[in-house]
Amino acid sequence: MSESKEKSESSELLVPLETYLAAGVRIGTHIKTKVMEKFIYGVRPDGLYVINVKLLDKRIRVAAKLIARYEPNTVVAVSARQYGYQPVRAFCSFTGAIPITGRFIPGTFTNPSLPSYMEPSLLIASDPRADEQAIDEAAEVGIPVIALCDTDNFCEYVDLIIPVNNKGRRSLALVYWLLARQVLRERGELGPDEDLPVPVEHFETKIVGGMAELASRQRR
Repeated sequence: MSESKEKSESSELLVPLETYLAAGVRIGTHIKTKVMEKFIYGVRPDGLYVINVKLLDKRIRVAAKLIARYEPNTVVAVSARQYGYQPVRAFCSFTGAIPITGRFIPGTFTNPSLPSYMEPSLLIASDPRADEQAIDEAAEVGIPVIALCDTDNFCEYVDLIIPVNNKGRRSLALVYWLLARQVLRERGELGPDEDLPVPVEHFETKIVGGMAELASRQRR
C-alpha cells in the first residue's frame, strides 16, 4: 500500500493517520515472520519492515469488541517490558481489567496453591516474546489471547494479533489508549464520538533516570 493511498483512507481510521505515524506504530523490525507477513506492506530503505496501519486500525476495533464481551475483572493485561507498564496500568484503570506488569509469576494461571493464582477469561499480552510465560499458561488452561505483535514475533498461541511496533513507548501508549477508548465505546460507557478524559500522554511511560539510556537504544 502506498503512502498516498494510506492518506486517502485516513478519514476511516480511529485517529488521523498522522497521529499513528507520529507514534511510530508501523515501524517494525529487520525481521519478518511468516505469520506477520500479511500485516506488512513494505520495507524501508534501512531494511525495517513497515506495518499496514489500516490493518492495525481494524484489529484494534475487533479486539475492543471482543474485550467488551467479557466481565472487566475477568480480563488480564500483561507487560514484562518497562515501556508497557504505564500503558497497561492506564488501560486497566479505565476498563476495569487486571494489570500484571513486570515479572509474571509462573503458575499464576495454572497453580491454585499460589497466592497470586487467578482464573481470567481473556489475556491481553503486550509482546509475545517478553510475555511468553503468561501466554503459555493461558494456552494450557484454554484462555483466549490477544497480543500486540511486531514483525519479528512468531505469535504461537495468540488468537487475535494486533500488528504494531510493540517496543516503542509512544506506540504502546497510543494503542492501549485506543483500545481503552474503543472498549468503553463498545460497552456504551462512552458515546461513539467521545474520547477518554485523558490524553494519550497519560498512557505513556515517562523517561526518567536510567531509562533515558534505554530509550536512546529503542525505537520510538
